This record gives sequence, C-alpha cells and structure tokens, in this order.
Amino acid sequence: DCDASVAHTLPVQPQVIGSLQPITSAPGDDVILPCHLEPQFNVEGLTVEWSKPDLKPDPSDRLSRVEYVHLYRDRREVTDMKLPSYVSRTSLFTHDLKHGNISLKISNVTLADTGRYRCFIPKLRSRVKHAIVELVVGE
Repeated sequence: DCDASVAHTLPVQPQVIGSLQPITSAPGDDVILPCHLEPQFNVEGLTVEWSKPDLKPDPSDRLSRVEYVHLYRDRREVTDMKLPSYVSRTSLFTHDLKHGNISLKISNVTLADTGRYRCFIPKLRSRVKHAIVELVVGE
C-alpha cells in the first residue's frame, strides 16, 4: 500500500527567485536587484555569482573569461575576477545571506549598467539555481 502523504515529508528544494518586473533606476542612484531563496536557505558557506549573461567575452583577449559583477566565495567578496566598471560599487547584504537573501546592491548606477543580471548559486542542490533580474537605467 502506497501512502501518498509520504511525498510531502521530503524537504522542499530551495529555489533562486529573482524579479519578474524590470527594476528601474535613475543615473547616480543606488539600486537593489532583488534575489532570494525560497524557502529560506542559509547560503553563507556557498558561492554566489552575479554576472551579466549578455556580455560577450572580448574575442581579442585569448584569456577572456566570464567576469563577474559580484562574486562571493569562501564567505567574502572575491574582487580579482570582477568587471572593472563594478569595482567598489556592488555589495551583498552579507548579514542576510543566512536567510537566503542574495540581493545585489549597485551604487551610483550608470546608463551602462542597464541590462540583464544573473544571480547563480552553483552548488545549490536544486533544479533552480539561478534567476535573471533586468535593470533599466534612465532619466
């Protein structure tokens, strides 16, 4: 006899949730790109990658690799793989990572910041490890 209620005792996989609506901002403002895990999940010990998926690597640079808008690894920000234009302008809410908040704050936004951002947790045991948040910067 198969008890259907047993299936509900399995832990729900945390999923990365972004924003369905574009986030709008004016040049010079600070903006928060919302992203979180549902249900709440502590990601303090995991790697969190924020990137711009539509940026193409520079074909003239043989060593070209994905560079990050923000990279959090080993419980700290890693800056040496960061896009130069975002240096010292991005931050995570590190005290909220234990609650699954992986939102990204970008300070002093510029028109060049417009575009799609991807938040990704490579080691998350889930089918939904990333989400896209679109930023629109305009007057």
